[in-house]
Amino acid sequence: LDLPAHERAGGFDHAAVHRASSQLYVAHTANNALDVIDCNSDRYLRSIPNLTGIAGALISDEHNLVFTSNRGEDTVGIFQIGEEQKITKIKVGIHPNGLSFDPKRGLLLAANVGDPDIAGSFSVSIVNVVQKKLVSSIPVAGRTRWTIFDPATECFYINLADPFQIAVVESAHPTRVARWIEIQSQGPHGLDFDPATNRLFCACDAGKLFAVDTLSGKILLEAELTGAPDVIFFNSTLKHLYVAVGDPGVIDLFDTDSLTRIDMVSTEKGAHTIGFNATHNKVYAFLSESQRAGIYFDRSL
Repeated sequence: LDLPAHERAGGFDHAAVHRASSQLYVAHTANNALDVIDCNSDRYLRSIPNLTGIAGALISDEHNLVFTSNRGEDTVGIFQIGEEQKITKIKVGIHPNGLSFDPKRGLLLAANVGDPDIAGSFSVSIVNVVQKKLVSSIPVAGRTRWTIFDPATECFYINLADPFQIAVVESAHPTRVARWIEIQSQGPHGLDFDPATNRLFCACDAGKLFAVDTLSGKILLEAELTGAPDVIFFNSTLKHLYVAVGDPGVIDLFDTDSLTRIDMVSTEKGAHTIGFNATHNKVYAFLSESQRAGIYFDRSL
């Protein structure tokens, strides 16, 4: 699937799917835009511009909202599905990247990459989506990576590159880190969650993949990856985990019951980010060199 040509250096970043419309929103960082794809017909629809340094996209199916992290302008963007011209931007910490959302309390967490030259800039920002304002800034010990929210424990989980930890923030007390989960490998990066087993899946820069118990913090399973990962997605129907590895350019496919790798699918060198459509069991790999998306169907169903 051809996507708009890059306007400058860079590529693609995090993506998310709105289930009701089956539309995928992917951060096109090179164009400061959010590209929209129809997953039913697998065609490019349009781009949403003026999102400087966009690094992430997140969907709330419960509220029909799209969130963006705009690293180049230190903001998050919020708009209703179908009303992208009415986007609201809210100032957060330095260089927001990962996003997670508590739909019950209407709290959006932005994990800020920060600037190593600015003391105290590693942080997470909490935004009240109804009030459209920043309500809390929480310092963390190092550069953040991706983040997810678990509605069962009502906790946000945030990967930190160094120290090798997952920070846990309780949505009911969003002003501090409640606890830390230690990860036994360098560079926790991609993160997703299996609510049925209360396990986090954490993919690390050192080429390690872990299944972690959310309550105890105990590492339950581990596996080797093909290389340094970035984005990961969990398929709860098939109990599969997709891990994007930009070098050499593959998707590692794991069975999550055993954390056994069952396939390795070639994409393109530099393809470090993917999107996942759970309705159709489709994985979209974003190919920066050829400026397109590769579409893969998981036929295990």
